[in-house]
Amino acid sequence: MSAVPDRGTVRLALTLGGLVLALLAGFGLGRLDTGSAAPVTGPLPSSTDGGHSHPPGMGPHEHPTGAASPGPGGDPGGLAVSAAGYTLVPTGTSLTAGRRQDFRFQVRGADRRAATGFALVHEKPLHMIVVRRDLTGYQHLHPTMAPDGTWSVPLTLPTPGVWRAYADFTVLDATAGQVPVTLGVDLVAAGAYAPQPLPPAAREATVDGFTVTYEGTPQVGATQPLLFRVFSGGNPVSALEPYLGAFGHLVALREGDLGYVHVHPEAELAGGAVKFWLAAPSPGRYRLYLDFQVAGAVHTAEFTLTVA
Repeated sequence: MSAVPDRGTVRLALTLGGLVLALLAGFGLGRLDTGSAAPVTGPLPSSTDGGHSHPPGMGPHEHPTGAASPGPGGDPGGLAVSAAGYTLVPTGTSLTAGRRQDFRFQVRGADRRAATGFALVHEKPLHMIVVRRDLTGYQHLHPTMAPDGTWSVPLTLPTPGVWRAYADFTVLDATAGQVPVTLGVDLVAAGAYAPQPLPPAAREATVDGFTVTYEGTPQVGATQPLLFRVFSGGNPVSALEPYLGAFGHLVALREGDLGYVHVHPEAELAGGAVKFWLAAPSPGRYRLYLDFQVAGAVHTAEFTLTVA
């Protein structure tokens, strides 16, 4: 005759089994929390092996925005906080209007570790564009990275409102391949928000005593040339200087969702003009921001563009 355990023995066995399962589950969850990436000891790497990083003065191109280039008429970048297996993780998204504060963030991979390997693209491992959602207050910044993969940059949001911050970078993956990505996140500066209307479309802008004009008509699905010329006192400026390895940097932001396109020009001036090649992602209105340098000072000319 077989022995039958009493109820007390069964309850004890079930309790011990539950404790073992709880410990195993806790161990498994702890394994999922990978923590921060191991520190790096050398400078940020750069390569010129045919990937995305490139020396100053390379040919004109648009920055791809995710796992693959959008191509003519493709989706712009910066519409999401995650793309191509990477996520932009800020330490905070609320800032005080008019106060200079450090904005900190990490770029984390699918393993939730902070990425620490970035290619130098136009002399910087990461370009950050910040603009208010009414397309005012444009800033082009260059954060610095700590060994643990935490980026920081002094940032002032001059007026209340919702701002968009874009991280434009090329990360080196586990196989030393290069993955160009643009990620975006909203930042909030509390206060009375008074959005500004977008200025009408124009081919001429003034900034810091300079007059800047452009020629060309962007189209959807076809790459077209845009030529920007800088004048001072009615005369062409012949002393344009390279800024971050190029004679100009052009950012286009789409009205509404703030889709992002970053374009670099041809290596040499074309008859004194800075020449870009641009394909518009879609019809609509865009704000163009042209960074250029004269006598060591960087200036930004802004234009409204309507794409039919």
